Amino acid sequence: MEHTASDWFLDESFWSGVYLFTFSDSSYAAAAAQVGPLLALAGLAAGTVLDLACGPGRHAVPLAQRGFTVTGVDCTPFLLDKARAYAAAAWVQIEWVQEDMRRFMRPNTFDLAINLSTSFGYFDAPQENRRVLENVYASLKPGGVFVLDVMGKEIVARNFQPTSAEEVPGAGLRVERRQVIEAWSRIETEWLLITGEAVRTFRFRLWLYSGYELKELLVGAGFSAVRLYGSFGTTYGPGAKRLIAVACKSAEEVAIPSLVDHTP
Repeated sequence: MEHTASDWFLDESFWSGVYLFTFSDSSYAAAAAQVGPLLALAGLAAGTVLDLACGPGRHAVPLAQRGFTVTGVDCTPFLLDKARAYAAAAWVQIEWVQEDMRRFMRPNTFDLAINLSTSFGYFDAPQENRRVLENVYASLKPGGVFVLDVMGKEIVARNFQPTSAEEVPGAGLRVERRQVIEAWSRIETEWLLITGEAVRTFRFRLWLYSGYELKELLVGAGFSAVRLYGSFGTTYGPGAKRLIAVACKSAEEVAIPSLVDHTP
């Protein structure tokens, strides 16, 4: 079974097919452990949270357990069903919304917005990725904070491997083939997922952002005081494992930025 790289994020069978290879039990535990350091970076102890591209709720549920009012948004029914089950098992109430991140926007509603685990840079058209940031900016209250976590271009360049393989407990063997395309602006990945004698192939494509490029995107969407980290607590430097941006909406800013497409 094959799926094209350009529309992979809209394919329900992609997420159901890769679920066991991507969302292991250990990944849920790791996400829960990130919540405390994430909140420390954001400087928040209570309030309303938007988890954009929330997936199966790995961060949304621990946030709700800490008393935050959480809205989880994802376009994939399969993952939202997993999120509902996770929240029910944890006895927490969360609002789950099935919507495309290019369209979801609630003006001046949230104290904190998060987009984690490289859930940004999905869309072929650069202006559509910028629209996501504009929507987040509009959805934050004045003084609100946005935490965005991706794999930085510098990290990919330092650690690049065209091919790798990993045995995933309870799932099977994942073989990854990667190529950097379009002058280091994007990375295209092919996964071969092997379970017993069954082999499934999935392809997906993501934009790559350097620290400077991501900061410029956030400032262009209206954010101020953008800080970059290499993990939930370390600066973005040569030893960085992730590219994490913490961006603020000015407390004086109440106007909603234009959501009209821009020329790339």
